[in-house]
Amino acid sequence: MTKQHSTKTPTITRHALVAAISGIATVGIALQAHAATEVNLGHTLSDSSHYSVGADAFKEALERLSDGEFTVTEHTSGSLGGEREMIEGLQIGTVDVVITSTGPLGNFVPETYVLDLPFLFENYDQARCVLDSELGDELLEKMADHDLVGLAWTENGFRHLTNSQREIATPADAEGLRVRTMENEVHQEAFRQMGARPTPMAFPELFTALQQGTVDGQENPITVIVATNFWEVQDYLSLTGHVYSPAIVLGSPILLDGLSDEERGWFREAAVASAEATREEVSRLEREGVALLEENGMTVKTDIDVAPFQEAVQPAYEIFTSEYGTEMLERIQDKASSC
Repeated sequence: MTKQHSTKTPTITRHALVAAISGIATVGIALQAHAATEVNLGHTLSDSSHYSVGADAFKEALERLSDGEFTVTEHTSGSLGGEREMIEGLQIGTVDVVITSTGPLGNFVPETYVLDLPFLFENYDQARCVLDSELGDELLEKMADHDLVGLAWTENGFRHLTNSQREIATPADAEGLRVRTMENEVHQEAFRQMGARPTPMAFPELFTALQQGTVDGQENPITVIVATNFWEVQDYLSLTGHVYSPAIVLGSPILLDGLSDEERGWFREAAVASAEATREEVSRLEREGVALLEENGMTVKTDIDVAPFQEAVQPAYEIFTSEYGTEMLERIQDKASSC
């Protein structure tokens, strides 16, 4: 008699079913644990700017150090808002990392206003030396008191004046010009003392304001003037170098406070890599940018006697010291003189 093979479907026991479901859940949890965390990094300049060079370096370093645990998405040209809005975004967790000028930063961290004083530094070596010292670290630590994380000081460069009306060689030449400034009282007072009419506005609005004649001029480093093609709406550039403009890489405490010490270390290391790459790009554009602006039709005034400008803006120092004292200013000046 031939033995018949049963065609009955095997019964799955309750124990086996529970085990199978638990296994699937375990795999799901493991996959979730290894899913990359997206880090949104914002700035207000174009994807060809020195900020973007710094953002690329940050992305490369963080993704490498974390072995893909974090991925960085760059948001350029103010797509996440102006600098003030992005800093506010860090505080509430809608933005993770921001590269920003110090223009609006003083509104959040008043201690940083000292860095915006006119003619504080004589050259790049001095400025970088101070910001990379214990004084720079001390100012970075101040960010924590205002729901921000200071990751590294980076750079814009020395600020110069452009306009559509006339060549500027002395403070008197700026009389009556409507000049866009950052939302920074120290900068605004400096231009009032030169007889100009400072007009603060968010950077993403600036090109259109120049194009429409809402303002006559603006002041920014060569890096920004080149990156934004200001030669299309500005005829004159004066190399006044009236303010050294640092920038800063800021993080959101809502993201960073939830990380391990090792993970936060990756972010700081990535920010330092970003600053180094940005400074290299600033140095390159300082060497090559003026020639590029001249090639695109701007009239460049290079032989500026800065002494009258220094004298004109002294009241800005008095405004600062009357409110914030002289201690940090004197420490920075002492450090700069030894750099």
